[in-house]
Amino acid sequence: MAECPFSSMLKPVSELALADCQRRLGLAMSARQEGVSLSVMLSRRERQALDAAPDGILLVERDGKMVTANAAMLAISGYERDELEGRMLDMLLPPEFQAGHGQYLNSYFSRPSRRPMGLGGVLWLQRKQGNAVPVDIALGYFGDDDKGLAIAFVRDVTELHQMQQRLKFQATKDTLTGLNNRWQFGQELQEQLKLAQAGGEALALLQLDLDNFKAINDGYGHAAGDQLLREVARRLKSQLRSEGTLARLGGDEFMVLLVGENATRARFWSEQILAALSIPFRHDGLALDFGASVGIALYPDNAQTGDDLMRFADMAMYSAKAQGRGHAVFFEPGMGKEMAERVQLAERLRMALSYGGLQLHYQPQVKVEGATVVAVEALLRWHDPLLGNVSPARFIPVAEASGQIVALGNYVLDAACKQIALWLKAGTPLRVAVNLSAYQLRQVNLVEQVRSCLQRYQVPPQWLELEVTESQAMINPDQGCEVLQGLARLGVTIALDDFGTGHSSLAYLQYLPLQRVKLGREFLFPSPSRDRLMGGIVHMAHALDLEVVAEGVEEADQLQLLRDIGCEFFQGWLHSRAMPAEQVRDWLAA
Repeated sequence: MAECPFSSMLKPVSELALADCQRRLGLAMSARQEGVSLSVMLSRRERQALDAAPDGILLVERDGKMVTANAAMLAISGYERDELEGRMLDMLLPPEFQAGHGQYLNSYFSRPSRRPMGLGGVLWLQRKQGNAVPVDIALGYFGDDDKGLAIAFVRDVTELHQMQQRLKFQATKDTLTGLNNRWQFGQELQEQLKLAQAGGEALALLQLDLDNFKAINDGYGHAAGDQLLREVARRLKSQLRSEGTLARLGGDEFMVLLVGENATRARFWSEQILAALSIPFRHDGLALDFGASVGIALYPDNAQTGDDLMRFADMAMYSAKAQGRGHAVFFEPGMGKEMAERVQLAERLRMALSYGGLQLHYQPQVKVEGATVVAVEALLRWHDPLLGNVSPARFIPVAEASGQIVALGNYVLDAACKQIALWLKAGTPLRVAVNLSAYQLRQVNLVEQVRSCLQRYQVPPQWLELEVTESQAMINPDQGCEVLQGLARLGVTIALDDFGTGHSSLAYLQYLPLQRVKLGREFLFPSPSRDRLMGGIVHMAHALDLEVVAEGVEEADQLQLLRDIGCEFFQGWLHSRAMPAEQVRDWLAA
């Protein structure tokens, strides 16, 4: 047994206490030597003195027979005094400790000594009721011959033991889910690596990162996020049972260590896990969609050390994230380079936000009939001195992963309002459409930020349009509706981007303060039902008094389709690519 860390908190039984007991009991020893029971010979006063002791006191003969016990000892053991006196000490020991106790008792009586509390760690005493309680014991001996007695001071340390267990749990377990924490998982990983190296076994390390967790946590509150994390832990334990070691590293990241598993089996388990986590999460009567991305690293194929295994699994997980939700990816050597590039990209983006390098380009939105420009959409572009032109497809995911997406959105909003003011001053007013990210939509002060930006540049609100996607608006419908209504009250135009590609309830859309919807380019791809489908969507939007803008129009036959179904506006390469602000005025004048 490990030494009890609370031994310093236990007040030891002093030499004075042992001496006092010896003095009180010594008077009865001569009678005992004549065959008279020691328990009988104790006077009422001496019995009261023993019973007043806060710790249990137990007198034991050389053969293990109990002579007497005080009131505290009776309370600890659950027995009456006559049930202990004359009985063997073994009855107070848990079964697993009884076999070797006789040898220990003989050893003690052969060389009796005094032992204070706190030296032997936690011992266990079997109560009459059948349960065992943790105790600490001090030992003493009195008597001048082979008829001497051992005196045991017994202290119930249940509360201290429970405190020790709580501290141990907090040190090794994740308090939210009950899974191993990062430290404990690292210890077990090192131990399994040693065993695998000795036995020639394989290990598979799976790192999981939840998809859509931040949206749920921010949109529905931390209580919902905590509930989801506990549900994930429950599903993982149910799926794996005793097949793997589980841990929560922190946030929404989990680890699974599988022993004796090759790549094929690791793939199998990752697919089982992804399937288990693809089932929507129920919260307050709502079915919230989430999932996971999994990175897999193998011993000995990929790495020889625990640190490398965890690092490589992390790289593979980020690669899985980049492929979209619900993927499992094995580590490959080239991922180290990809990770370094992502780190570099995040740092260069941080510099661009601070020192410049970002720029807005504007793509016109025009009438289907007459090609009159009615607005422009602001699209972010980034040219880095070291990296060159960086596509939004590359830097937007990095901005999300590195926590810079809100700052990026704030930059776009500020730059767009500034440009609107310049065009107004030049006498060429244009409404500018700005995309709001899901992260911005969850900002509690978004309405105030937009109001402040409009006031800073003295921009009338009707010249600003804010676009949100269906999926963003539906993350938390009530909150999304409240925020959009607050923005609409400012006087800005609200547009729903990628209309028809999300999972929104059509009945719910009537409560959103929308003026426009934008059809994604997916609807323009040729298909047998394309014309009827787009016609139906446009008709439904018009029934809700919404204007319709088609995106991604690149061919003349697509434009003709828009005319045929009554779509009012479009944007796309057929009319114009996005261009810097300084080119927009010249383009309009041409």
